[in-house]
Amino acid sequence: MKPSLMCLAVLGLLGGCSMIPQYERPAMPVADVWPAGEAYGELNSQTEAMDLSWQEFFRDPALRELIQVALENNRDMRIAALNVEAYRALYGIQHATLLPSVSADASGNRSRTPENLSPTGEATTGGQYFATLGVAWELDLFGRLRSLSEQALQEFLASEAAQRSVQVSLIAGVANSYFTWQANRELLRVTQQTLNAYEESLALVQRSYDVGVASTLELTQARTAVETARAAEAQYRRQVAQDRNALQQLLGQNVALDDIGEGKLEMDLLADLPVGLPSELLFKRPDIIAAERQLMAANASIGAARAAFFPSIGLTGAAGSASTQLSDLFSSGSGYWSFTPSISIPIFTAGRLRANLDYAEISRDIRVAEYEQAIQDAFRDVADGLAAHETYVEQVQAQRNLLEVSEDYYEVAERRYRTGVDSHLTLLDAQRQLLTAQQQLVNDRRNQLVSEVNLFKALGGGWQVEEVAAASAEPEA
Repeated sequence: MKPSLMCLAVLGLLGGCSMIPQYERPAMPVADVWPAGEAYGELNSQTEAMDLSWQEFFRDPALRELIQVALENNRDMRIAALNVEAYRALYGIQHATLLPSVSADASGNRSRTPENLSPTGEATTGGQYFATLGVAWELDLFGRLRSLSEQALQEFLASEAAQRSVQVSLIAGVANSYFTWQANRELLRVTQQTLNAYEESLALVQRSYDVGVASTLELTQARTAVETARAAEAQYRRQVAQDRNALQQLLGQNVALDDIGEGKLEMDLLADLPVGLPSELLFKRPDIIAAERQLMAANASIGAARAAFFPSIGLTGAAGSASTQLSDLFSSGSGYWSFTPSISIPIFTAGRLRANLDYAEISRDIRVAEYEQAIQDAFRDVADGLAAHETYVEQVQAQRNLLEVSEDYYEVAERRYRTGVDSHLTLLDAQRQLLTAQQQLVNDRRNQLVSEVNLFKALGGGWQVEEVAAASAEPEA
């Protein structure tokens, strides 16, 4: 091997140095276990492997179909997917700088020299033709290019995690919009039934008033109840239409939602969530993964900023054929070569390199704070979800009991009014209490379903417990 080629090989092997600081995952700024207390109930110690995808979590076939449509057509998902491809391309561009660039070039020129400029006093015509294979390579002795490549890689991986975060948010958004739409449809149905009851009661009071049995006050109260119910009925019709529009926007295309029947919020629409999983599960959340990848990218940028203080070495070489005649371009003896090494040593940059390193270190510190904030937000989301998981069960059951009592109260009040035992005011009070209990039960059940969906989202939207340890392990620098 020629000495020059041996030197190139040695220099190439030396290109593996790196000035990226050793990465250490910041300590979790939250407790190792979930909160405990009266609002949380008894958390079990479930640790067996579990893989709960959204298809398994949502048991309503219509909802699963809508979620699938949204995943295929939602514009936020398309933007997130395109962002991933963009960062993949940027990583490819940066990674390519680690390797030599090779180019093949051909050129030629032909010119005439006039008599008054020719050394011989006679006009001459000549030409030059070249066919060249060129190589250019920056030796990455101090790891600047590798640091930039690592930064681009981590940003690409962060974009992938961000795409999964958008997907989880979209799934939860479609489910919550679906439950809200169904709940308002149920509230509209209840209000319409109540309006019919109020109108029947008004007709009865009107007949009693015409024969002098009911008072003007009772007639006014009956009319007030009817108009109040009409106003509520118009309100719920508007909300149902707006909920439908919001759901259509999330789906990304027109879907025949009118073909979907009114869902019963009492159905077993969701699978049970394990509430005893370790807090390390937070490392499975895509938004936390994205935040950590951004932190690792900022850490890699410090290596590039450090390497900028050291010399940069470039190697440029070319080999080919040259001749004065095109026909002789590849003839024997026409070969030529050139080798041009270069070195650039920063001497005075007016503090630019120092400021660039300071900026990289400060950016890393900002990413650390953002990563810790993401964990704290995630921990609170899960803690709130666990509190709602326990308390909504009790609240919904209590509201069901109240609805049963209100129904009994209404039946008794109606019988006593028709037999003349009680006034119309008692019946009106029973009707209002029944309507309030019905509406509150629908709202509580919807809120319970939404809280379960939010807990599913807070836990990362699907996981395997056995993967938590691997996900929380310290990644290599």
